[in-house]
This record gives sequence, C-alpha cells and structure tokens, in this order.
Amino acid sequence: MNKFMLSDEDADFLPIIPINENDEQDKNLVIPDSLPLLPLKNTVLFPGVVLPITVGRDKSIKAVNQAYKNDKLIGVLSQKDASVEEPVADDMCEIGTVAKIVKLIKMPDGGTTIIIQGKRRFRIGEIIQSDPFYIANVQTLNEDEVTPDESFEAHSGSIKDLASQIIQISPNMPAEAAIILKNIESPSFLVNFVSSNLNSDVIEKQNLLEIDDLKSRAEKLIELLHKELQFAELKNKVTTKTRTEIDKQQREYFLQQQLKSIKDELGGDANDREIIEMKKKAEAKNWSEAAKEMFKSNIAKLERMHPSTPDYSVIYNHLDILLDMPWSEYTKDNYDLKHASKILDADHYGMKKIKERILEYIAVLKLKGDMKSPILCFTGAPGIGKTSLGKSIAHAIGRKYVRVSLGGLHDESEIRGHRKTYIGAMPGRVIQNIRKIKTSNPLMVLDEIDKVGNDFRGDPSSALLEVLDPEQNNTFYDNYLELEYDLSKVLFIATANNVQNIQPALRDRLEIIDLSGYAVEEKIQIAQRHLVPKEKEAHGLSKPKLKISDKVLQKIIENYTRESGVRELDRQLASIMRFKAKEYSLRGKIPPTISLQEVEKILGTQRYSNEIYRMANIPGVAVGLAWTYVGGDILFIETILSEGKGELKLTGNLGNVMKESAATALSYLQANAKKYGIDPSVFSKKNIHVHVPEGAVPKDGPSAGVTMLSSLASAFTGRKIKPYLAMTGEITLRGQVLPVGGIKEKVLAAKRAGLKEILMCALNEKDVKEIDGNFIKGVTFHYVKNMQQVLDMALV
Repeated sequence: MNKFMLSDEDADFLPIIPINENDEQDKNLVIPDSLPLLPLKNTVLFPGVVLPITVGRDKSIKAVNQAYKNDKLIGVLSQKDASVEEPVADDMCEIGTVAKIVKLIKMPDGGTTIIIQGKRRFRIGEIIQSDPFYIANVQTLNEDEVTPDESFEAHSGSIKDLASQIIQISPNMPAEAAIILKNIESPSFLVNFVSSNLNSDVIEKQNLLEIDDLKSRAEKLIELLHKELQFAELKNKVTTKTRTEIDKQQREYFLQQQLKSIKDELGGDANDREIIEMKKKAEAKNWSEAAKEMFKSNIAKLERMHPSTPDYSVIYNHLDILLDMPWSEYTKDNYDLKHASKILDADHYGMKKIKERILEYIAVLKLKGDMKSPILCFTGAPGIGKTSLGKSIAHAIGRKYVRVSLGGLHDESEIRGHRKTYIGAMPGRVIQNIRKIKTSNPLMVLDEIDKVGNDFRGDPSSALLEVLDPEQNNTFYDNYLELEYDLSKVLFIATANNVQNIQPALRDRLEIIDLSGYAVEEKIQIAQRHLVPKEKEAHGLSKPKLKISDKVLQKIIENYTRESGVRELDRQLASIMRFKAKEYSLRGKIPPTISLQEVEKILGTQRYSNEIYRMANIPGVAVGLAWTYVGGDILFIETILSEGKGELKLTGNLGNVMKESAATALSYLQANAKKYGIDPSVFSKKNIHVHVPEGAVPKDGPSAGVTMLSSLASAFTGRKIKPYLAMTGEITLRGQVLPVGGIKEKVLAAKRAGLKEILMCALNEKDVKEIDGNFIKGVTFHYVKNMQQVLDMALV
C-alpha cells in the first residue's frame, strides 16, 4: 500500500491523513452544476480521503485560486497519460471526485500547496471554459446505500485483515497506519481509504472509483489486496535472503579471524606449515637459477595470500609441480654390452639391425661418458613388437620406461602444456611423464606418432619438433612450468605403422629403422619362446606338461593367420589354451601334445588356402605383390577382353598411380604388338577391362606395373601366366623395369601364401640378400631389367 501521494506536477509524495469519516456538512453540501477542473498526473482521489498536493501548472494554480475564493469546491480528475504536460478534455478521465480545498499554502519558491478532501464522485459533462482554466458541467454520482449484513461485514473484515498484513510486512509502513485502519467504522470510507492507499497503478484505482456498487468495489479491492500481499511477501523474502547472505559472510569472516587466532596459539596455520615444508624441499633441489628464482618469487606471493583466494591454489599447484620435477636427477646407465645383448635376445627374436643400433649407442656412452640421445623411430606393421622392444631396451640399459600414446592427439597444448592461469591447466604429456617417473633420463616411447591429429585446435606434430630435435630439446619450454627443461638426456623412441603419414619436418628429425614382418620360421620361434609360455600361464596351464610342436605351429600360422606380426597367432594360441583349460577342468588331465587333427577341431576349418593360386591359372590373371601398413600382401590382377572400340576400363578401387600403371602397360603393348605376336588392329576392336579383386580395399602405388603388363599380355596373346609366380616392379614406356620398396614384406607374404617364384627388378636383388636365407628356402627369384624379360619369364 502507498504511504504517499503524487501531485499533479510529480512532486514528492506526502502522507495521506484521514480527517473524518462522516462529516454532517457533507450531507448538506450543495454542489453547483459547473466546477473548475484540477487534472492530477499519477493519483486518484477518492471520496472522504484527504490529499496534500503541490500545484505547479499555471492553469491548475488559477483554478485553485478561483475555487478557493468562491465555495472552495473543485473537480479533481486523473490524467489518462501522466506524460502529457498540458492536458485537454480528452486527456482526462470521465469520472472524478468533487474535492473541497481545506487549506491553501503559498510556498516561498512561488509554488502553491493545497490540502483537499474528496467529497463525492462526479461525471464530467460539457467543457464550458478552457482558458484561463477548465470549467465543466458536472453530474454528481451518489454512493449506493449499503445495508449492513453479514456478507458485507465479512468483506470489510477481509479488507482490514489484508491491509494489516501488508502494513506488518512492509518495512516502510508506519505502525500508526494499522491503528488508523482499525478505527475506521464507515464501510464506504474504509473502501475509499484503502483504495486510495493501494500500491497499484492509476488505471486500476480509476477502475475502482468508477464502480457504482460499493459491494462490487469492495470485492475488486480485495482481489487487488491479495495481489499486493503476495508481492509484498515475495519482496520481503528476497530482502530477508539477501540480508541472511550478508550476515553469513560477516559471520564467516569473524569465525575465520577466530580460527586464525586459535591456530596461532596452537603453533601456526596448516597452510603456513605446508609453505615451510615446501621451502625445506626446495633446499634439497639441484635446479637451475631460473627455477630457483621463480620458486622464491612464487613462494613469497603465496605467503602474502589468503588461502581462500582463487590464485592461491593456482600458485600452490604450480610450486608443487616445480618441486616434484626431477631437476638434474638421473638414473645410472648400465654400459655392459654383453648384459644388454643378452636381455635384448631374450625378450625379442630376430631384429638384428635394431639390436646392433642399440648396442652401438651403449658402446659410445661407455667410451665417451655422455652424448646426445638419438631419436629413433621404429616403423613396421602392427603386432611385430615395436612398443615392447622399447620396454626391452629400457631394461637392457637400466633406464626407467615410460610410454606416451600419441594416437588421436589433436591439441598442441597436450605437448607444450596449458598456461597455468586457465582452469584445470596442467603441464604437457612429456613433462607429466617425467614428473611421474622421477628421473630426467628415462626411455620414453612415443607410440603411434604417425596418427597424431591436426585440426583448428592446433598441430601437435609441430610442437613435437622441439621435443625431438637433439639440438633444441635441452631447452624445452613448457607453458605451464614457464621454465626451460632439459630433455637432451631422454632417449626417445617413436613407433609408427606408416612413415608417409608423419609430417616431413618431423620425419627429418627421426632416425628411422624399419621392422619388417616375420617369416614363418621366425614366428615359430617367437611362439615357442614367448607366446606359448605366456598363454599357458594366462590360462592356468602352468602345471600340466603341454607342448605344441613346430609342425602344429606351422599349420596354425599358414592356415589360420595372414599377418606380418604375431597378434593373430597369439589369439589363435589363446583359443587353444582355453579349450585345453576346459578339458583339464573337466577331466583333471590333458594329453601332453596337440595333434594336427586336434587343431582343426579346436580352431575350425582352415581360413586360408594356397590352392587359390593354382585355380587362378587362366589367361589374363596375374599375381602381384603389394605393401600395406599391416605388412606384405598378395593381390590378383584380372584382365578380360570384349567386343568394342578399344576402351580401357579399370575397377577395384584403384588409386591414380595404379591407373597410370595400367595405361602405361597398355601403351607399351600397343607400341610393341607385333614383337609379341599381337595383331595391332585388335586394340581398336576390343574393350579391355582390368579388375583388382577386393574392391572395398583402396589400392595404389607403382609396384603393380609389371603385373598389369603381364595380365594384359596374357589376355591379348591367350597364353597363361606361370603358376605360383608372383611379381612386383614399376614399368616405364621405354620398357624398363624399375625397383620398388617393401621387398622383405612382399617376399615373406609370397612365402606365406605358398608361391614358389618371384619376379622383380634386378636392382632389388640387394634387398633380397638382406633376408635370412633360411626364411626363403624353396622360393626362386627372377631378376629382370626390361619388359621383354618379364614376358619371356611370365608367359607359358
């Protein structure tokens, strides 16, 4: 409810004071047919209610002075729009209140203040004068007589109760207002008094004034009072909650001060003790001058901060990591070459080139005492032991081992770290792992370096350039540490499946060592030495004497796996061990050996067969050798001729280079058709379709050139290609055969597939000589220099 009232000039509110409820003079009051008009901006005058008003507009002052001289009666109307400074007849409401000017006061500033009391409601008629002020004909509206009954008494009681509740919960309401309210006896005056003091807008008050029936007006007033009470309760609730929060903060502050005093009496704060412990740790650290200065600066900041401030935890965590880092702390390397060689041989079979490189590194360390660690990169097919070899090397030279998986990494902050001001900031992966391993010269394996991502969030491979450059990594800068850290003593070993996917600048910093796939004989040795004992122990078969012969292993390798590594072989051995574990649990014993027939019973029918290479022996079909990221593989190239106009169609999901090889082979055949007994006119009469099966697998590269040529020549001449013959090599239009890569993987793939002869470029002979002769027994190699030799050798 309102305690104040607006003037016609938006002057300050003044208290509303009821003078009396029923004045005897009101009954005898004679109201003339025409009255001067006083428009009010933001209020509505009700009968019986007294209002003090400051009058400022010229017309209003003249109207008030004229009325005060005559009978002191004036017609008070509310403006429809309070923003109108000079209202006309249409700007005023139709129904207002006849008011008596009780007192007129001339103010020192030239203004006029009047105290008016509402008498009766009236309806405005014709405007008979507009200057110097408004005079209008008026029709008085008498209040309906109310017969006292229980219903109306209940309305009056509700109005008093609601108004009293609003007064109680409104902090700005004087207590006297409730007393005045209780002493009002006249029902009509009660309704008018409460309506006038209602905290509602002018429109709602005007609507109340215009209701003739007093009972209906009372019902409308009760509705508005309910709304105001709800608003007052909500406002009071918000105010109380805000005050409670402020009180709570003050209470917590005083409690914190008391707690601090108690802690001082008990011997200091826990945070102070932590800072003292940090200082003690720092004394034992052998760190650089820059790190020492940063620690002193940040510990001084920490001492000045309150533990509840946000920056406290940021600086504390930063100092904690600084103290956890192994500054100039190194493990002692084992320079015993025989010991290292023994461990490497025990952990991995074969891999002579890599073992020699590691032994060379240890030998130089032994002689010189110190050297920059090389950045090695092991590349090869999955499952050949690249990652486990890193662990074995760490064991051999006595270093701690840590592995960092880079597969799918897309944010360069994962390498360099985040700035410590960010929420959840932490050092990069390299610094995190050095902190975890507690030494500055671990062996760190960067696994799957070829699968590092690159998008809008950054390029981690570019961040790795600094890590993996021996000339720069002695001053590696981590964004979180905000210091340089020496990584030159870390032995980094990267692993990758495909070197081509590594960023060129990064690849240039790596010493790449190829790990080729295993031959069948090597897989048998690996299985006997490592896989079978591991799977026996994993399946609880350590006690029973169970052996798997080399012949059984060979059958598993040739008929159930097609891979360069040994992961699939390991899974097949696990299947056998599970079968034997079930048998042992049921019977309590198992046979000491596994027969060839039993392998088929456990693993099912053989998955791979070499018979396909014999069955494919028809004109137009040649067998090629391919290199994939999982190792060597075999692919067929099929050519068929049909009536047409000499169009060449290539299918099988071929890449651009492979398509160009096919076009080159066809052009060479066309140019040398007579030489090979082919009618030149046939090229314009036949459509040629070249297909490479397994169309879902993308294929590309130049090494299928000789295979394409042989397939096309076979189709055009009708001569078959020699059975069990595989070939690889790039071709030129001049008829030359060029060397290709991945020879060891391709040769081993041919051996696994049961092929007996391999045709390749003479310049690849050196690559074949690097393969252990025991692994390629039974395979005949044909080295060629030109296409004439290829076709002479391939066609029968």
